[in-house]
Amino acid sequence: MDFPRSRPGVTGKARSIIATAPVEFLALLALCSAYIQGPLVKIFDFPGALAEMVHFGLLPAPLFAVGVIVFELAMSALVLSGFFRWTAALALAIFTVMATFLAFRFWELPPGMERSMAMNGFFEHLGLAGAFVLVAWHDLARRK
Repeated sequence: MDFPRSRPGVTGKARSIIATAPVEFLALLALCSAYIQGPLVKIFDFPGALAEMVHFGLLPAPLFAVGVIVFELAMSALVLSGFFRWTAALALAIFTVMATFLAFRFWELPPGMERSMAMNGFFEHLGLAGAFVLVAWHDLARRK
């Protein structure tokens, strides 16, 4: 991602360190890490993946488990490769928002630690979705 030259406060040295292909790739890898780690855990513990799908009411569980595994790994690969990056980033943003409303329904919990943890998870995932929207935005801006 290129920094605009007219941005005040971004020195040439900072730009030369941060605005490099390896830093961009590592940042994208960090952003996609949960979407790589999660499917790998599901692959190596498929009964656990099925139990997770059942827990969230996603039936038939095998279809949803395989779908989530394939979707998360494929979209992560596209984001990391740059091929249709903006499309994959938007898909992961939408997926994340949907999963967040499914998994972190803090408003249904009584006050206490469990509610606080669910609320934190909810807003952390909204931030993650926002980061994917920014990736899409930057990718589209770069293509102009």
